[in-house]
Amino acid sequence: MAKAVFTTKIRPSYDDLPEQRYHFPATYLNQAEAAVGDWVVYYEPRRQDAGPSGREGRQAYFATARVRSIVPDSSLSGHYYALVSDFLEFDHPVPFRLGETTVERALTKPDGSTNKGAFGRAVRLLEEHEYQLILRLGFTQTQPETAEWQVASLVAESAEYERPIIEQLVSRPFRDAAFAKVVQQAYDARCALTGLRLINGGGRCEIEAAHIRPVGDDHNGPDSVRNGLALSRTMHWLFDRGLVSARDDFTILAPHKLIPESVRGMVNHDGRLIVPDDPALRPHPVFLRYHRERIYKGD
Repeated sequence: MAKAVFTTKIRPSYDDLPEQRYHFPATYLNQAEAAVGDWVVYYEPRRQDAGPSGREGRQAYFATARVRSIVPDSSLSGHYYALVSDFLEFDHPVPFRLGETTVERALTKPDGSTNKGAFGRAVRLLEEHEYQLILRLGFTQTQPETAEWQVASLVAESAEYERPIIEQLVSRPFRDAAFAKVVQQAYDARCALTGLRLINGGGRCEIEAAHIRPVGDDHNGPDSVRNGLALSRTMHWLFDRGLVSARDDFTILAPHKLIPESVRGMVNHDGRLIVPDDPALRPHPVFLRYHRERIYKGD
């Protein structure tokens, strides 16, 4: 087994849904197979397509997941899927370069420039200490504007933290806290259904993070910002019980027969969810569709 990096775009060329599967050509089969049973990090490149507006990618590591198996793509010869579980978004993206140091040492040439050949590979094996470093930076409370000496210190210490970090990745309290933080940040502590921004007197966010596809054993939803909505406590309760939902275009579904008029009056007047400006953080249609088909009690 080995750690690895999976590169994916906001608008992927392949049939990627990082929360569930990663699609890749046979070129990367050996590297992907080496990661079966182990953990990977997802990397989002800067360039998303060949057009002039295609440079909106974050150029950062943004999540981790465990590779369960590799299966062939039955509809496209020479292509495969890496099926994953335990997907978890970082508190904030981790840049591939921190000052003069790249997290992946193989991406830096002796002269300090980027090794474009290595960087261009969509699937790359990752050293254990590099994986630990990415996780420690991705799950900190401060932005990763870390000086080189601090990065070097983290690398040197990473072996001591291997077991606790892996244990945290599968711990429900840790996952809930990380999920809540990334959703609250994406929505600027504002309820997607009402527009209310709730911050208490101590500066703490009172908006809750709701899973669109629930995470329980019956549903197995991922801890992804794209599977999340920032909601007030009342709206969270209504959403979880299927009394409100949303279409793929973010139109709110709040039927009269399920929602009292006094509550309907709180919903955004334009009838649409408030969603993040960044397309990478918006609810994914796959999860919205699941909620409508499996959770929602309306027509």
